[in-house]
Amino acid sequence: MEAKEGLPEFDAKVIDQALEAAQRHGETLRAETISHETPLADGQLKVSAQCISVTVNNGEVCLNLPLGIGSVCLPVPSWIPNGTAAQACLDICTKWGIPCGVEVTVSVAGQQIIQKGFGCSC
Repeated sequence: MEAKEGLPEFDAKVIDQALEAAQRHGETLRAETISHETPLADGQLKVSAQCISVTVNNGEVCLNLPLGIGSVCLPVPSWIPNGTAAQACLDICTKWGIPCGVEVTVSVAGQQIIQKGFGCSC
C-alpha cells in the first residue's frame, strides 16, 4: 500500500524511538537466551508509539501507517457522526526487536471503538 498525502500520520521520530526501545529489548532477550537466563522468552513485545487526532469522515477514519503499510481506512459504527473528533493510537509489534506489524486503536470520547492489527499480532 502507498501512503496518501493529506491523511493524518504518526511522527517518524516517535516511531523510531519506539523501534529503538524494541531493539534494545530484543538484544537483551537474545543475550539472556544465549546464557539460558530466560528460556521461556518468545521474543514478542508490543511498544506504544503515539496517539494522534483523527476525524470521522463518511463512516470511517483514514490515516497513514508506518513501516511501509501505507494508507488505511477503518470503519466506525454508524452512531458516530461525520466530523467527530477521534484519537488513533499506534502500537508496534515486534519479535526479537524486529518490527513485524502494528495495531491501531481508535477511540471517541475515551471509548475504544475499533482495534485493527496489520502484520504479526502482538
